[in-house]
Amino acid sequence: MTRLLVTGGAGFIGSNFVHHVIDHTDHDVTVLDKLTYAGNRASLDGIPADRLSFVHGDITDVAVVDELVAQADAVVHYAAESHNDNSLHDPKPFLDTNIVGTYTLLEAARRHGTRYHHISTDEVYGDLELDDPARFTESTPYNPSSPYSSTKAGSDLLVRAWVRSFGVQATISNCSNNYGPYQHVEKFIPRQITNVVRGIRPKLYGAGENVRDWIHADDHSSAVLTILERGAIGETYLIGADGERNNKQVVEQILELMGQPRDAYDHVTDRAGHDLRYAIDSSKLRAELGWQPRYSDFDAGLAATIEWYRANEAWWTPAKDATEAFYASKGQ
Repeated sequence: MTRLLVTGGAGFIGSNFVHHVIDHTDHDVTVLDKLTYAGNRASLDGIPADRLSFVHGDITDVAVVDELVAQADAVVHYAAESHNDNSLHDPKPFLDTNIVGTYTLLEAARRHGTRYHHISTDEVYGDLELDDPARFTESTPYNPSSPYSSTKAGSDLLVRAWVRSFGVQATISNCSNNYGPYQHVEKFIPRQITNVVRGIRPKLYGAGENVRDWIHADDHSSAVLTILERGAIGETYLIGADGERNNKQVVEQILELMGQPRDAYDHVTDRAGHDLRYAIDSSKLRAELGWQPRYSDFDAGLAATIEWYRANEAWWTPAKDATEAFYASKGQ
C-alpha cells in the first residue's frame, strides 16, 4: 500500500490515525471529510503537504467517493456520526452517514477491488451489567441501544454482507472508548478537562457508575494499521487496552491530575438509556496479529491527554461555549 483514503480524517480518531500513519509508515494519505462540527482541518496541521491530500466532501456523494477510491490502494473508513446525545436529539444524520455513507464506500470498493477497513464501536454489543465478569468478544450478539449504535451495527452488517456476497476485501474493528488529542469538547474526557482549565466544575452524569473501557487514540491507530496490513479478510477484531473505569473514577482522576480536590464536580441529569458497562476482550487481535497497546497505564495516558488540552487551548476554544450552552439547555 502506498496511498490510503481515510474518511473522516479530520475528526478525532481519524486525525490521530492520519498522524500515526505519517509518523510510522511511508504511506501517503488522502483525507475525505465533510467538516461537520466534529471535523477540524486544524487537526491535520503539521503534516507535510507532499504526504497529505485533503478533500472536503461527503461520503454519500457517489461521484466524489468513486474517484477517490479508484485512486487508493486501501480505504480506512472512520467517518461517522458518533455522539449518542446527538443521535437521541436527531437520528436522521446517523442514518445518512453511517448507513448510506458506508454503502456508498462499499460499492466503490467493490467496483475497484480496493482493500477496505471499517471502523466500528463496542456499543453495537449493547451493555453489560456492572457486576458481570464477561467482556465483549467477536462472537457477542449485537444488541444496540441508541440510534448511534444501531446505525453502526447496521453498517457493520453491510460490510459483512458485501464480503460474503460480492467478495469485497474488507475487515472490521470494534473499539472501546477512545481518549487523547483532537477530541471534540462535547465528549466526556475533554469536556471535563476543558472545564477545569476554565475554572468550571466538571459534570458527572447521574451517580457516575457507568463503566467504559478506555483506550488511547494512538493505541487504536496502531491496532487499525496492524489489521490493515496483516488482518484476515472477512474477519472482525476487537480493540481494547484493558482500561475499565467508571465515570466517577475518571472525573476524580482528572481533578487530581490537574491539582484539584477529587470531589470538586457536580452531578447532572443522567443521559436517557445510558448504557451501564462496556468491556473489550482483545485477545484475538493480540494473539493472531501480535498487537499490544503502548498506553497500558490509563493514568499515564490521561496525564498526557490533559497536557495536550492545556497546550492547545486555541484548538478547542471555538467549540467550547456552544457545547456548554447546549448541555446547559438540557440540565447537564
